[in-house]
Order: sequence, then structure tokens, then C-alpha cells
Amino acid sequence: MIKRLLTLLLIAVAAMASTIYWSFSVPESAALSDIHQSDSEKSIQCIEPNAYEQLDNQGKLNILVWNIYKQNKSNWQVELEKFSDDKQLVLLQEASMTDELKTWLNQSHWFGQQVDAFSALDVTAGVLNLSGSAPSIACAYVEPEPWLRLPKSGIFARYPLSSGKELAVVNIHAVNFTYGTTEYERQLGKLAEGLRQHTGPILVAGDFNSWSEKRMKALEASLKSLNVEKVSFTPDYRTEFVTGLVLDHVFYRGLTLEKAEAPQTDASDHNPMLVEFSLQ
Repeated sequence: MIKRLLTLLLIAVAAMASTIYWSFSVPESAALSDIHQSDSEKSIQCIEPNAYEQLDNQGKLNILVWNIYKQNKSNWQVELEKFSDDKQLVLLQEASMTDELKTWLNQSHWFGQQVDAFSALDVTAGVLNLSGSAPSIACAYVEPEPWLRLPKSGIFARYPLSSGKELAVVNIHAVNFTYGTTEYERQLGKLAEGLRQHTGPILVAGDFNSWSEKRMKALEASLKSLNVEKVSFTPDYRTEFVTGLVLDHVFYRGLTLEKAEAPQTDASDHNPMLVEFSLQ
């Protein structure tokens, strides 16, 4: 019964979304915007800033992971400032580069990279990394929704640490409107590929749209070779689908987990994930 309802829901959403597809502009290939203070520079796929400063704060690494719902709620800025206050790394999904967000970024201390997955009325949308220091490399990846054709996005990045190693990070917003898992597995595989050659610590986080058992199995299979652990949250108010499965996750390797919580907020249709690590 649930499977039938899911199928009908996907068909209905795809039919509605296809009618507005032509209102969006989609780049021919994955593109990344590098945002630092008032400067914004576009790259084909990867950027390699001159990264000299360490990401962590004396061996501590606090992160925020949050689907920010294109900043559609009026209190998004207040909540984002609160949740990101003591963080060294912020991984956002569904970030819409509006004038309001640009102003906030220009007034902040963040280094930022956003995937220009698509744009509507010249406003780009995609995953966004914010960090206290620049990455040594950041690359954009996109995977089109098979029915909607609007891409979902991901960023692969590496950040220097005080231990002398680099932290490899994947920030992902996974494809959603699919009947099977082919496109889902392909997107996960692309981002996991860069992690397989990395010998240092790893962080994989975001909105995985893991609303079915098949998707959860595909997710676990794609990460199995990386030997990552899944973060458990207390309290745990992560957003659930009608199936009871949560959509957002954080996986890690080579770090010591100190604390993890997923509090409630009405500033998005997803609740944030706040995680504290220390370096090994």
C-alpha cells in the first residue's frame, strides 16, 4: 500500500513540476561559484584556492548541516546565525543565492562555494559550503532528476587541519523523484569515488532523500568501502518521510565524535544537524 502511494505521489509531483520546468535555467555542465567577502568568481567545475589556514579550532571541529529550504521562511537568517555561531564548517542544501543571502555572506567571515545547479530569475540554487578557512580544492557535481530534469547537486572539498592532514568533505542533496535507484546510486557513486583515494579523515553529510528501504540500502552500499560511521543524534528531530525514515544524515571517519543533536526549528521544512568532533 505504501509503495503504491509513493508511486502516485511521485507521478503527481513530477506532473506539476514539469509544467514549470521551462522557467528555470540549467547550466550545460557542473559549475561552482567561489564566494569570499564581496568577491564572487565562477569556475567550470573545480576551484583550488590558496588554502593555508587550518579548518579546526585547536583540534575541535564543529559543523552544521541543514537543508535551508531556499530561505523561504522569514526567520531563516536569525536561525542560521544561531546555529552557525560556533561552527567551523556549515553544509547547506537548497541554498538560494538571493540578495538577502549575498548580503549576509558579505557581512560574515565565511569562505563559501556554491554549486550553480540551476537558476530561476537569475537566482542560483544548489548546495553551499561555508567554512572559516578556504578549502584546498572544491568541485561541483550535479545529477539531473530523471523526471523533472532539474539537477540535484553535491560538493567534494578538502580542508587543511592542524594535524597536518586534510579533511575530505562531501555535501550532498540527493536526487529525489525516481522510481528506482539507478540515478540515486550514480550520484552517490560519483561523490564517493573521490573519497576512496583519500587516506585522511572523511565527512559525508546532507539531505540524502533516503525515504525508502531500497534507498537506504543503496546509500549504505555506496559508503561501505569508505569504512565510515553513522552519527546518532540526541535529541533526534531529523525530518522524516511518511515511511518513517529520516532524510538527513552525517557519516564520518578518522574523527572522534563528541556530541550530536538535531533540534527543532520552524525556519525550514528540515531540522538542522549540529555535530561536534575532535581530531584524532
